[in-house]
This record gives sequence, C-alpha cells and structure tokens, in this order.
Amino acid sequence: MKKLLLIAPLLALGSGVALAQVHDWRDLEAVHKHIEESIHEMERAAAANHYDMEGHAGRADKLLREAEHELREAIEAAKRHEHRGDHEEREKH
Repeated sequence: MKKLLLIAPLLALGSGVALAQVHDWRDLEAVHKHIEESIHEMERAAAANHYDMEGHAGRADKLLREAEHELREAIEAAKRHEHRGDHEEREKH
C-alpha cells in the first residue's frame, strides 16, 4: 500500500505533463515546479517508509532530480532562443 501511495503522485504528474500543451518556456516553468514538488514529496514518502524501499525510492529520487535539471536547462535555452528571436525581429525593422 505504501508503494502505491508513493507511485500514485508520480503517475498523476506524468499524465498531467503528457496532456498539457506547452506553448513556451513559461509552461515549462509550471512543469518544473511540479517536478520540484514531486522531489519534496518523494523525500517525505521515503522518510515515512524509513527509507526501506529496496532502492527504488533512491532511483526515483535520482531520476526526478535529473528531470528537474534537464527542465531547468530547457527553460534557460528557451529563454535564450526567445531573446534571440526578439532581437532578430527588432533588427529587421
């Protein structure tokens, strides 16, 4: 039962991300926030289970942190791209 309680929020997050339409980096920031919240929830769930989940909690935590890092990088790249696009538009006029 505890495993189900741990996995359910991650599945909900994944389905929400898959269904969301991403228009620009601001939408990615919302996804990034959900990943950060999931990391904190994972920490609380692991502590409640006395960190004994046969290594699965640690692996999930690692993957969430990797996802958080990649999303942060994606947001920064999108911002740079948007900024270059704005700059190029101004140069055309």
